[in-house]
Amino acid sequence: MPVFDFGRMIQGLRGAAREQMLVAMLATIPRLLRHDVWRTAKKEQGRGLGVLLVPGFGCGDRTLTLTRQWLRTRGYRPAGARIGLNIGCTTELVHRIEKRLEGHAEHTGGPVVMLGQSRGGWLARIVAVRRPELVRGLVLLGSPVLDPLGVRASVVRTARMLTRLSSFGLRGFLNDDCFDGDCYQDSTAALNAPLPAGIPAVAVYSRVDGVVPWRLCQDPCAECVEIHSSHTAMALHPDFYRILEPRLASWAADRGATARLSRRSA
Repeated sequence: MPVFDFGRMIQGLRGAAREQMLVAMLATIPRLLRHDVWRTAKKEQGRGLGVLLVPGFGCGDRTLTLTRQWLRTRGYRPAGARIGLNIGCTTELVHRIEKRLEGHAEHTGGPVVMLGQSRGGWLARIVAVRRPELVRGLVLLGSPVLDPLGVRASVVRTARMLTRLSSFGLRGFLNDDCFDGDCYQDSTAALNAPLPAGIPAVAVYSRVDGVVPWRLCQDPCAECVEIHSSHTAMALHPDFYRILEPRLASWAADRGATARLSRRSA
């Protein structure tokens, strides 16, 4: 009977994520860096508004490095979710993201924007439903909020493979409960719940997305906006930042106005 090599599988996941990002970078980053949406920056636009970035399945915070840089040069205060490769149990990741959200809101002095790519987006949405008082806005990037298991079959197979690690007693990985147990039921109920009033949201999708069917990204509580991008390259596409910039600026301006009103009333 062949021995299952857990270390090799994890290395393979990391390698696949790096390879996908490398292809995306080579194809799209030069165009992004030449585009006005990258080169033209109003440094005070963000008004210190915090942004919590949640990476996609099999990816870490580094995959959103350029997004973090773009935000920082415009006066936002971005932070990574610090959840590793985003391959853990949904319930545990939601708890960790919630704690990270609490910390970033305290650090930046108020509610923050949550920006999540793919699985990171629907995890962020669950947290937003749980803690609306900490969320200024929500950005979903290629996130299958209507059915997280409706993504490409190979992705689901990889996710289910990770449950084998949990079955051997290793922590930090998806388990069977995430697919058909209480964890799955709770996350599904949270995704079906409407976003609380006062949380603006934008859901970015692509009809040429080869990983997530675009219809699954159509959050009924969000403004749904289409770009023409592969799944992996969405956070590197100029159109994403073109869509993001005015919405974030509006959320930051409203936050600034609320803060000024509070100081006058005090």
